[in-house]
Amino acid sequence: MESFGATGRLTAAVEDAAMERVIVIGSGPAGLTAAIYAARANLRPLVLAGGMYGGQLMLTTEVENYPGFPSGVQGPELMTMFREQAERFGARILDVDATNVNFSKKPLVVETDDERYEALTVIVATGASARWLDVPGEELLRGRGVSTCATCDGAFFKEKHIVVAGGGDSAMEEALFLTRFGRRVTVVHRRDTLRASKIMAERAFANPKIDFMWNTVVERVLGDERVTGLRLRNMLDESLYDFDCDALFVAIGHTPNTAVFRGRLDLDRAGYILSPDGTTTSAEGVFVAGDVFDHRYRQAITAAGSGCKAAMDAEKHLEALEFASPPPVSERLSQH
Repeated sequence: MESFGATGRLTAAVEDAAMERVIVIGSGPAGLTAAIYAARANLRPLVLAGGMYGGQLMLTTEVENYPGFPSGVQGPELMTMFREQAERFGARILDVDATNVNFSKKPLVVETDDERYEALTVIVATGASARWLDVPGEELLRGRGVSTCATCDGAFFKEKHIVVAGGGDSAMEEALFLTRFGRRVTVVHRRDTLRASKIMAERAFANPKIDFMWNTVVERVLGDERVTGLRLRNMLDESLYDFDCDALFVAIGHTPNTAVFRGRLDLDRAGYILSPDGTTTSAEGVFVAGDVFDHRYRQAITAAGSGCKAAMDAEKHLEALEFASPPPVSERLSQH
């Protein structure tokens, strides 16, 4: 598929002003898919990938639910292939973070620590970061029994004893989903009542596979090569004890990576970017993709799909700009 071509009026204007047609901020499945589509449309996107590209998949091991890989694929391997495909079609990828933006006027401005870029369109795909417990052993065993995504990793723990840390709706959703696989699911919660909605709490209480440990927190994840248990602390008497289990799913929420966009784009109360139609934002020419606005699905495949949509809508926006702008003076003179 081609865009409006190297000889179009907008193309010439962009080249004269050293202005980017598309800047993609972020490099997870959403950002790199947007880059692939924009690059194949001959838009030569600039991708500001951040200090570590690839998003949350860089922290996972086996991915079994991404289409096209019958035997599964390692998360970092999948994201490397995304990146190589984007670069093959002409995307320019810089492993730097966007530190400031100005979307209040045209051209749109995106800054890093060292550079200032101007663009006609921007696609924001900075994702969301899972909140972790930050206890010893948790980082070491991520992808080896420690996870934040039951949909992604639950099937690895068939007939195993699984612990879910958390007490909100997300934790109850994770626990209920994990009962499809585990022989037992234990919810560990720091309070004596759930924060989850009444309906979600009732569903969890009614499930015979789920039990609860109240007033309890995880102090350490145990195991060398895989999770073998947890060190727990009772918050009432401060006692410590070890608890055998095979997996820990941390379900204490996500934080959208939107700090740089506060005051620049409309956000909801949790900090996610608001989009009325799934791609556009409150700033004209700025589009959004992936987990930075989608706090429901949070899957690689849905993020990739939204990256495709954002890139296609950005291209349509550029086409509209071309036809709305007058031709250069030289072109107008040649018509007389």
